[in-house]
Amino acid sequence: MQLALKIQRFDPERDSKPHFVDYEAEVEPTDRILDALNYVKWYLDGTLTYRRSCAHGICGSDAMRINGRNRLACKLLVKDVPRRITVEPLLGFRVIKDLVVDMDLFFALYAAVKPYLITDTPPPEKERLQSPEQRELFDDSTKCILCASCTGSCPPYWGNPDFVGPAALVNAHRFIFDSRDDGGPERLDILNARNGVWRCRTVFNCTEACPRGIKVTKHIEELKRLLLFNRV
Repeated sequence: MQLALKIQRFDPERDSKPHFVDYEAEVEPTDRILDALNYVKWYLDGTLTYRRSCAHGICGSDAMRINGRNRLACKLLVKDVPRRITVEPLLGFRVIKDLVVDMDLFFALYAAVKPYLITDTPPPEKERLQSPEQRELFDDSTKCILCASCTGSCPPYWGNPDFVGPAALVNAHRFIFDSRDDGGPERLDILNARNGVWRCRTVFNCTEACPRGIKVTKHIEELKRLLLFNRV
């Protein structure tokens, strides 16, 4: 079958602003949008630039706007979209070229929430035990693959790139609610700052955009409640 793609293109060495180019890709209904992009790049226009790696929805590198929604190109099947689709880079990020956006600030904000285990106690002989109930508190937020789909769908982030953003908040949640971690108060101080958790306006775009089905808005609200009522 033929799939019509309208792809936003931008080459900083030649273009003053982004523009759209139309392509026709030969695909199977069970192919993914990533396969269609590969067809364009391999057979029609080798200058098309986009990120992809594992192609199995794990690395998160091929997040982009497909028909106005943030999706992973490697997970969305051709049979689940119209015969004509529009592909654009994520909103809220500087476009480097075509569908590739600058992720440096995104990862800097992620690093700022200290997304690693912090503990003041010496390690036990075997492992730090945890009950199923304790694990359940943060299990959902461990699923984040840092694709930036949530952050790129966030209106407060579009207007203020210094806002820590939903992806960083989810990863802060993952450790703040981990019973083995002692860094909660330090992280909550970071999130309580001007561009921290209170910049969230509870729009729910992040939850809808997450390709892993993480309840992003719910976890951000849990962080707000923790700051308001029960600081660790």
